[in-house]
Order: sequence, then C-alpha cells, then structure tokens
Amino acid sequence: MESNLGKLHQLFDQNFLEYTSYVIKERAIPDINDGFKPVQRRLLQTLHNMDDGRFHKVANVVGETMKLHPHGDASIFAALVNLANKGFLIDRQGNFGNIFTGDQASAARYIECRLSPLAREVLFNKDLTEYEESYDGRMLEPVTLPAKIPILLLQGADGIAVGMATKIMPHNFCELLEAQKKILRGEEFEIYPDFQQKGLVDVSQYDHGNGKIRCRARIKELNEKTIVIREIPFTTTTESLIESVEKAAKSGKLKIHSIDDYTAEEVEIEIKLARGIYAKDTITALYAFTDCEVPISPNLTLIRDKTPATCTVEEVLHYNTEKLLKDLTHELEIDLSRQLEKLHARKLEQIFIEERLYKNIEEETSVKAVFDRIYDSLEPFTDQLIRAVSKEDVEHLLEIRIKRITRYDINKQLKEIRTIEKEIATLRKSLTDTVGFTISYLDSLLERYGKFYPRQTEITGFTEVSARNIAIANLTVGYHRDSGFLGHTIKAEDEKNDLTVACSEYDKLLLIFAGGAYKIIAVSEKLFVGHELVWLGKVDKDLVFNLIYRDGAENFVYAKRFSMPKFILEKEYRLFDEHPRSKILLLLVGEDKFARIGLMPSSRAKTNVMEISFNDLLIKGPAAKGKRVSNRVVRKVVESAGKTLIVEKQNLILPGLEPPVDDHTEDE
Repeated sequence: MESNLGKLHQLFDQNFLEYTSYVIKERAIPDINDGFKPVQRRLLQTLHNMDDGRFHKVANVVGETMKLHPHGDASIFAALVNLANKGFLIDRQGNFGNIFTGDQASAARYIECRLSPLAREVLFNKDLTEYEESYDGRMLEPVTLPAKIPILLLQGADGIAVGMATKIMPHNFCELLEAQKKILRGEEFEIYPDFQQKGLVDVSQYDHGNGKIRCRARIKELNEKTIVIREIPFTTTTESLIESVEKAAKSGKLKIHSIDDYTAEEVEIEIKLARGIYAKDTITALYAFTDCEVPISPNLTLIRDKTPATCTVEEVLHYNTEKLLKDLTHELEIDLSRQLEKLHARKLEQIFIEERLYKNIEEETSVKAVFDRIYDSLEPFTDQLIRAVSKEDVEHLLEIRIKRITRYDINKQLKEIRTIEKEIATLRKSLTDTVGFTISYLDSLLERYGKFYPRQTEITGFTEVSARNIAIANLTVGYHRDSGFLGHTIKAEDEKNDLTVACSEYDKLLLIFAGGAYKIIAVSEKLFVGHELVWLGKVDKDLVFNLIYRDGAENFVYAKRFSMPKFILEKEYRLFDEHPRSKILLLLVGEDKFARIGLMPSSRAKTNVMEISFNDLLIKGPAAKGKRVSNRVVRKVVESAGKTLIVEKQNLILPGLEPPVDDHTEDE
C-alpha cells in the first residue's frame, strides 16, 4: 500500500513538473532571442507563409495558425489583436478595438491584417531559421525567428506561468536602436520605458528593467473649475480611470460636479468641479486617490537557453546586439557564397560559349566521353574560375539550349559579371568590418522607420502625493461617554460630555484615558473604548501635551510636558503607573499653558493657591514621572489664563475629575 502511494506521489510530481515546464516555456514567458511567446511566433510565421502583399481576413489567419498552435482560436485571436495594436509588426484594417478606451475588437470575420514592412524586413530569413515539427508533425515551425531588432524590449510582455510571472515594459524604437549602436561602439547608455498611452513616467526607482515606476496622466487645467485629462497612464483605460474618479468622489475623497469622456483618436476626459472646489487642489487629489497615478513593478523574466531567467534591460540589449552582429555576419557570408557561385556559373557559361567548347562534344557518342571532353576543354581556363569544375557544373552546361547560345550577348554577359564582382567586393569589405556594417544597418532602419515611432511618454520626476496629507476631512469621529463607543458613525449627544474630531480615513487617532492609559487607533465606524476617555485627537508630531496627574501610590500631584509619542498601532501605553487612585487632573495641548492649583488650607501657609507655567517644564518622554507640584494636599486644578494664554479648541479641562472639596472656604 505504501509502495503504491509513493508511486502515485511520484507520478503527480513528475506530471506537475512537466506541466509547469510546458506552461513556462510554451505559453506564458517570452524568449530572449526573438521576444515572442510561442503563439505570437506561430502567428507571425503563418502571416509570412500567407503573405502576398494584400490584407487577409483575420478569421483565415487564425484558422491557418491553428495548424501550428494546439490551443484553439481564442488565444490566437487575442494574441493577433494584441500584436496589431502595438503598431509595429502587423498592419490593420477594420476595428481592432481601442487601447485608450478599452473597447474590444470586432469579430475575426470583419477585420483584416497583414505583415508590416518592418516585420518583413527584420523578422524572417529562412537561411538563419531553425525549424522543428509542429505538434501534429504535419508542418514545420520556427524554434525562434531571426529578429534583427530587440522585439522583447520594444513591445514589452505580460505573462503568468506556474510559480513565476513576467511584466516587461515596452521601450522606444529609436532609443533601443541608438542604444545598440552605443553597445557596438563600447559606449555607456541608459534606456527607459515608453508607452502608447503617453502620459508621464517617474523612473527614479526603475532598476534596469525591474524595480518600480510610477505613471501619471497628463492633466490640464482648462480653467479653475474645469480639468481635462489628455493622456492616461500605462495599464489603464479611460473607462477604468473614470470609474476610479467616480469611486473617489462617492467616498468623499474629492468633489466633482460631472465627468464626461470625449475620447476618440485622442484621449479627452473633462471633469467639472463642484462649487467651492478649485482645479489646483483637485489635480493633486486625482493623483492621490484615483488611477491618474499608478505604480507599476516591472519584472524582466524571460526564457534564455530554454531556461527561465530574470535579466536586466542592459543584459537583454547586449544579448540581442551580439545576436544581431552574428546574424548579419552569417547573412553576409551566405550572400558572398551565393554571389561567388553565381560568378562561377556566369564565367563557366562565358568560357563554354565564347570559346565554342560545345563544338568539342559534337563527335562524342557516350555520356562519359562528353563529360571527359568538357573537363579536358575547361582545363586551360581553370585559373579564370572561382573553384574546380564539378559534375553539377558540367550538367548545367549541357542543359544550355542552342537558342540561348545563338543569341548570346557577350557585352551583356560581361556587364553582369562586372556587377557580380562589385557585389562580391562590397560583401568582402563589409565582412572586414562587421561592427561598422551593423551600425550602418541600424542607421538604415532608423532613417526609414524612426520617424514613425517618436517617444510618447515624458520622462520626469514627481514628488509622491501623500493621500493622508491631502485627504478631505470628511469624517467626524464622535465619542459617546454613556455608551463608551467611538467612531465616525457615533453622534455626539451632549457637547459638554462628548468628544468629537474632524478627520479623514487616513488619519490616526490618539486616545487618552483618565487612568493614564493611551493608545493610537485607526479611524473606524464604531469601536468600544470604555467610559473613561478624556482626550481625543488626530496624531500630529508637532503636538505638545501639558499634564497634571495624581499619583495614587504616593498621593502626590505631578506636572509634566511631553510631545507626541512614538507608537505601535492598537498597542496600549501608559503616562504614569497604574493605580486605582491615580488619575489625570488636567490635560492641555499646546504652548504657553498655565494652571492654577488649589491647595488644602494651612494656618502656616501664606497662600493656598499657586500658579504653574508649563513652559518652565522640560519636554520629556510620555512615561517620565514629572515634577511634584507641592508637598501639600491638592484640592483643585483648573486652567489659568496666566499672562500669555492662547486659547485653543483642543485644550480640555476635564469635567468631574477634581477631588471632593471639603466645607472649608478656599483662600484666594
């Protein structure tokens, strides 16, 4: 039983690993060589096979691609629309959807496509392509296409496999090719993403294809009451952006009167503002609370040597540039070999016809004798030929028709030979400087296609908008002493005994209790905090607290000052040691605060009242004991105007916390 269970586990492990490997390499992650996932590669190869210069129905293209791709028409159609909308490799005719609004493409039977001139030039070369059998063995498909430009970085890619994902940013065509030229020259370069949706991008945290970037919409202030969004961030559409604005408006994070989408070929979203709200503040809120600013975390994961790997942009570009240099060199060598063969054939024909060698075989009666006679006749001209005469060469000479011999044009043939020799000289010169030839090739691409692909996205730096700092204080947190509940759904019933504070959902609240406990909480709808809350306010690092409290263990009264304490959310701290008789007598917030202390009457004392200026006390930590107010018994503590009192709304004289006053009259 245990043996069978072990075999079952082993079977599951093996099958899962095979499935994982298949999904990673054959479905979701692109290859570093040509930048394509298998479905994209098969689709482009099919378009190349069908290519006659005219548009093809997308439905026909999808059907033909299914001969190579085993996963159905839906994935092929989606890949085709995606490739076409990137605007580099496929020419479109019909409605392929809208990348700005998110509208879907028409059905495959209504739209047409074909390879773009750029794709024809840089993607295909049968001599450089390695082929393998398709899934059913009926056709051959390319292992990778011999791409001559860095498609992976040009188009970008998204994919989710088993246990890994990729998110590669698209880059600018001209900048990529210029970077390749710098690599060939041994120069340094920098390369940053570029998006069709345009907008703004902050690359301060971009880590060579990984890290983090922030994309923003381009927002214009038409007037102080009207905002227009002209460009949107990457990964968003006008529909998703409008939904995020409406959601923020419903939750009270910003106030708008209306929002309208006039997007056609260019993005245009118009926002009308509510009464009393102005454009400058609203633009900041749009970046903080809506998809007008989105963070993106690139992840440059790809297939390299049949293995998934995470690389940098520079590594990919260096790899593609070295591959380009190698491929162009190989092409030059193949072209040179073909031109030499062509020259050999032309010279062989020239000698055979002009020297009338064909007459030497008129008397021969056997094939062997004919061949031997031709070999012997060509022997004196060996030094004029490119290589030794082969059997195939002789067969080619014997196939020349009499009609062609009689109409043979010596001058025309000589001109063709000179042209071929010039081409051979050019190829040999290029092979002596393959780096220079590669740079010239890139310059040629830039000259012919660069004007069609200007940079769309502006690279800039922008300060991060703090949602907490600009959030509208649209919530009123109330405390109901009788019930002990606190929250923005709690209504204050008695202003004298209940505490309230206006805040936003991003604020943190400081709660101080009569017994000396305090804690910081997030804003909530309704929370039970008990009946002893004596101070409620927003966390502010600039706040200074002035406190007088009774130490129950010693029965002395202490005064101290402390600033806003550091905290862990929801953790309870103490301002003084816990004791049943310990409690806060007076709590004031701010500078220049004063208190009047009423002492137990004494016949030996000159006065039973003393004044305290909190400014005379040093600001210490919230747990410091403080300074003893008096050795005498304190009867009453109240706030005093002093000489420089500044009244603040947050100051609080705690009601009902004075110790019971005896029947003696207090001396003033």
